[in-house]
Amino acid sequence: MKPAVVLLSGGLDSATVLAIAQGLGFRCYAMSFRYGQRHAVELQRAAEIAQAAAVAKHTIVDIDLRQFGGSALTSDIEVPKGRSIEAMYQSIPSTYVPARNTIFLSFALAWAETLNCSDIFLGVNALDYSGYPDCRPDYIEAFEAMANLATRSGTEDKHRLRLHAPLINMTKADIIREGCRLGV
Repeated sequence: MKPAVVLLSGGLDSATVLAIAQGLGFRCYAMSFRYGQRHAVELQRAAEIAQAAAVAKHTIVDIDLRQFGGSALTSDIEVPKGRSIEAMYQSIPSTYVPARNTIFLSFALAWAETLNCSDIFLGVNALDYSGYPDCRPDYIEAFEAMANLATRSGTEDKHRLRLHAPLINMTKADIIREGCRLGV
């Protein structure tokens, strides 16, 4: 079985992505982050999901993004509720954590390289990229290209890294259906 690093937040999207990766035959290494988010229950769920899925290893990385502020998820800014689809396309919401996916993917990239692994899975989707710039297909493609220029495996070993975002074009309803189909 080929190894893969899976970013596992503890929510529906990442749990579904983990099931997809395992269904594709990958031996999964789950990575979660304690980044100063207001909802620590996510990490409890991530640990439960990782255990239930019998991942090869689950690691929780501690970084503190609260020191930068700028997000309703890491500071005392009110979390918006009930935004319309139109509003999602007009501006980046206050729940955007500056550079979060870039930071998470950088950690995943480092772990993948030490595991001699060429595959990283993450649960970004259509609903996310309508408001978050680091959940969009062009961002995922650009990060993958950068990762292959910035690593030993990408430059010396010619071991091309691939970012997998299998939910990117799915709605939340599609993700729920796929999660149910996979037993999530």
